[in-house]
Amino acid sequence: MLLKKLTEASGVSGNEKEVREMIIEEIKDYVDEIKIDSLGNLIAIKKGSAGYPKIMLAAHMDETGLMVKSIDENGFIKFYTVGGIDDRILISKVVSIGKDKVRGVIGAKAIHLQEPDERNKTLKHKQLYIDIGAKSKAEAEKLVSLGDYVTFFSDYVEFGDQLVKAKALDDRIGCAILIEILKYRYSSTIAAVFTVQEEIGLRGAGPAAYSLNPDIAVIVEGTTCHDVTDIDEPNFATRLGAGPALSIMDNASYYNKNILNRIIETAKKENIPYQLRQTTMGGTDAGSIHLAREGILCAGIAVPCRYIHSPISVMSKKDFEGCSNLVKAFLESIREEEFING
Repeated sequence: MLLKKLTEASGVSGNEKEVREMIIEEIKDYVDEIKIDSLGNLIAIKKGSAGYPKIMLAAHMDETGLMVKSIDENGFIKFYTVGGIDDRILISKVVSIGKDKVRGVIGAKAIHLQEPDERNKTLKHKQLYIDIGAKSKAEAEKLVSLGDYVTFFSDYVEFGDQLVKAKALDDRIGCAILIEILKYRYSSTIAAVFTVQEEIGLRGAGPAAYSLNPDIAVIVEGTTCHDVTDIDEPNFATRLGAGPALSIMDNASYYNKNILNRIIETAKKENIPYQLRQTTMGGTDAGSIHLAREGILCAGIAVPCRYIHSPISVMSKKDFEGCSNLVKAFLESIREEEFING
């Protein structure tokens, strides 16, 4: 299954090569042009008809993870975090390190050796280490190097009522949807951009948008979902199983109302359940895309994910399929000259 392959691949921000090569293999027979820019963004062009807008679809290939910082004399590895990771989820997680995917476990001082005040606090990542079973620094250095990327090891698992547990659903969800979208041809020219380094500051999308200069951009994402116990409903952000989430604004951008309204009209016409994202937390590649050149009109469509930025994110296959169907229906709804020049 495509989403299983994508989520189990390694692609920490700045090291998206494995994911990029996988996507190229999937799309090469369906597009008119493929290029990789200097930052590593993968850009696939599917040509449409004259007079229709050029539409940029964006989904980021990278995921949050870790990087090797140092190796001590006993062979234990200290690390940096890459992207927004809650230190509380790190202890005891299994990881893969470097191109050889050396397996390791994140460890900490045993609880019975901790001071009383340590037991009542979240251990910071600086207090943790990765154990790869090495007995010395020299032995560990034969297997890993400073600067190696570290990916969470987490299997794709389906459970419950069409739910999926996996790492990197943010945003291999979007990558999978764009791959599916590219199998069809539309009146508009589609520039599907699989971006890099979103998790460390939306770094790849802006240069890609500047180069392409699209009429509009639609960002396809995995977004936060807090519909769990002890959370007030206004803070849910989204609800699992209630359909793809549409953004009005977030911490990085304010989305175009005309495009948002067209997406809502399309969802209603096609009987696709949808929801509006209730909070403004976080941001997407729209934050850098909408600032490119003289400004680019943006919209955001996302799949809700519980426990985002962790090895065990959870999504609903119903939301995933609804998001894919809605993006496709929106592209099919666009008329000649619509959205051109704003």
